[in-house]
Amino acid sequence: MSRYDVAKVEEAARAIRWNIVQMVGPNQKGHLGGSLSLADVVAALFFSKMRHDPKNPHWPDRDRFILSKGHVALVQYAALAECGYFSKREFLKFKTLGGILQGHPDLNRTPGVEANTGSLGHGLSIACGMAAGLRMEGRNSRVYCALGDGEIAEGQVWEAALAATHYKLDNVIAILDRNCLQATGPIATRFNTNPIVEKWQSFGWHAVEVDGNDVSAVLQALDDFDEITGKPKILIACTVKGAGLPFAENNVAFHNGSMTTEQFETARRLLGAAALV
Repeated sequence: MSRYDVAKVEEAARAIRWNIVQMVGPNQKGHLGGSLSLADVVAALFFSKMRHDPKNPHWPDRDRFILSKGHVALVQYAALAECGYFSKREFLKFKTLGGILQGHPDLNRTPGVEANTGSLGHGLSIACGMAAGLRMEGRNSRVYCALGDGEIAEGQVWEAALAATHYKLDNVIAILDRNCLQATGPIATRFNTNPIVEKWQSFGWHAVEVDGNDVSAVLQALDDFDEITGKPKILIACTVKGAGLPFAENNVAFHNGSMTTEQFETARRLLGAAALV
């Protein structure tokens, strides 16, 4: 059992899910599935594990979060707004020319975003570079990097994995959102990357697999990583795509799909949310 407040993080995850739903809204397309699957992990990071300061986004000793699967920027924006990096009023301008919340993370537009991502496969390399730089500066900050299980078909992911091991970057913690679905269908039939845990272990990483929608399990695993030195770590988070909304769960149509007005109202009831304020 983690020493952290599990109930607080679970409530943050619920709020993050409602923020995601609000940003997309009814009858508009958005990357709901992979954003919702990652919500519990992101809540654990931003509301418990990571050192960061919404009032000082560039605090030098902060921990960093890199969203390598940048198409699910919704979950990052949802967490940042819930933490207070910017007003939730920005949700109303999601993916508009005048808004700070674009379809993929943009560090020049959005407070709290550490890297421009979305061209899949690059995030872990960015994380490794940051981690090496922080170590050279003598800082004990960590770099967390969220990857998609479809994304790891990209060769650069494995180049970065090798580099992290070679340079003993134990301040890099990767999180693989293993929801088993990509844009066009199951990972296993599109580009089978199994066995996942054994692959990362063979590359010299400390790899642990948990239920990624179980906040307590995620927090405990991240806590345990603190004791592992001399090698990078990866949390294989087994999740449900669309987690939290039954109509979207394990439904590939919600990789980048739209909710009907009725589904939007169902989401409102399930997540116990009031109108956007």
